[in-house]
Amino acid sequence: MRLKNLLVAAMLASTSLVSSTALASAKEVLVVDFIAEPSSLDPHVQWNTDSFNVYRNIFDNLLTRDDEGEIAPQIATGWDYLSDTRIEFTIREGVTFHDGAPLTAEDVAFSIERIIDPEFASPQLGQFNQIEKAEATGDNTVVVTTRGPYPVLLAQLTKLSIVPRHVVEAVSKEEFNVAPVGSGPYRFENWQRGVEVLLTRNDDYWGEKGAFPRVSFRAVPDGSTRIANLQSGTTDLVSNLDNDLAAQLEGFGVGKVLPVRGERIAYFALNVNQPPLDDPRVRLAIAHAIDKEGIVEGILGGFDAPLSQLTSPVSFGYVEGIEAPAYDPDRAREILAEVGGAARTEFTLFTTPTYDQRVVQAIQQMLTEVGLNVSIETTDMGNWMQRMQSGPETIPASAFGRWSCGCQDADGTLYPLLHSSSSWAYIQDPEIDAALDAARTTIDSDERLELYRTVHEIVARETYIIPLYQASVIYGAANDVEFSPLPNENLFLNRVGWSGE
Repeated sequence: MRLKNLLVAAMLASTSLVSSTALASAKEVLVVDFIAEPSSLDPHVQWNTDSFNVYRNIFDNLLTRDDEGEIAPQIATGWDYLSDTRIEFTIREGVTFHDGAPLTAEDVAFSIERIIDPEFASPQLGQFNQIEKAEATGDNTVVVTTRGPYPVLLAQLTKLSIVPRHVVEAVSKEEFNVAPVGSGPYRFENWQRGVEVLLTRNDDYWGEKGAFPRVSFRAVPDGSTRIANLQSGTTDLVSNLDNDLAAQLEGFGVGKVLPVRGERIAYFALNVNQPPLDDPRVRLAIAHAIDKEGIVEGILGGFDAPLSQLTSPVSFGYVEGIEAPAYDPDRAREILAEVGGAARTEFTLFTTPTYDQRVVQAIQQMLTEVGLNVSIETTDMGNWMQRMQSGPETIPASAFGRWSCGCQDADGTLYPLLHSSSSWAYIQDPEIDAALDAARTTIDSDERLELYRTVHEIVARETYIIPLYQASVIYGAANDVEFSPLPNENLFLNRVGWSGE
């Protein structure tokens, strides 16, 4: 009930449109505090919240989602299927990059070809590898060819940022990362490492312009500091709040809590190639040892919701009725006793401060209480991302993670985490591979749903990975900020308004 009331209040207090009045009266600099700085501002190089919430305001995407979650035009104004495997996009005319050069169909085709190039090694490759090629077929048309019917194409292209070919080919990868040039509603101004990324409004933007002349994204790892900044008026919008911080903000009377249950899922990854997790009995014991309900209610304050599958209810591919091993610590102890001494083999639980360490420590304690030997290893987000996509033999033994594809389709989560071709995956299960491959080439939505049911059931049976909960996104905002958090976690600055004078 508390979450429902907060959601209703957030909807009433927020708006998705920036009015001309807000444009005239908004403060000079909107200050946004995140938990960590971006690991990259090149939109094809990395995919984590602290990166994409910055760079997606510098770049336009081929498509986008509106505030209702529907796929909507952005750089592409329309699209037509020429066949089951070829789709023609009409490219918006009159769009310019921040250096004044026109955005062309060639830039669109180049951007797609760049991200699907295996040698470029984008961590997003698994979400775009069904695209065979992209060709500019006219001044304002691009034809994308897929390897087969690909029902997820439009959903995935809502994340495809358009980069300027003439800039990318003229500079090094690192040079583009530290001085990105896009066509979005905000221009890159400066990146002071460890302190802030500063953006300036693009007053020549073709679409809805931002209300704020400048925006400062700051790295503030400590949650209490983010709240204190908001309460003192030095910050306008803060992310990554937990329930305790949200309650603190509510009680203070300055600022407001803006929550939404999103498509992001929290999970406990188990590398089946490393002992003792190569024994399915140990993995089953771990599943029985983790109290998801206790984590959600006792630690997270009921903002989140327990999950039995690796797909959120707001995404296509969520299947009703999937049953995962129930919380039963006594059964976990019995299983581990059957395994014997091998179950005491020490393994690491890999994490990063970006994630809620109360949850990580609770999982460690739950596993320790049933007789497992688990130690926590912590690193920064950039290194966490790098090691978690290093291949099945070197991915840490276990890890707490949170995943959002931004596409609201199971393909964007299940394929990178489970398909044997993905650098994130640590299993090789032919049945899962076959189901995932079929699901991304089957147009019929009912058939796709049954294929995802198969995947969810195998994961639950083999305990390859343990779904934990549907994560809630909780922002804190100044009273004058007008903002509605989205389930896909996108922070579009030109959808943020200001009601103050």
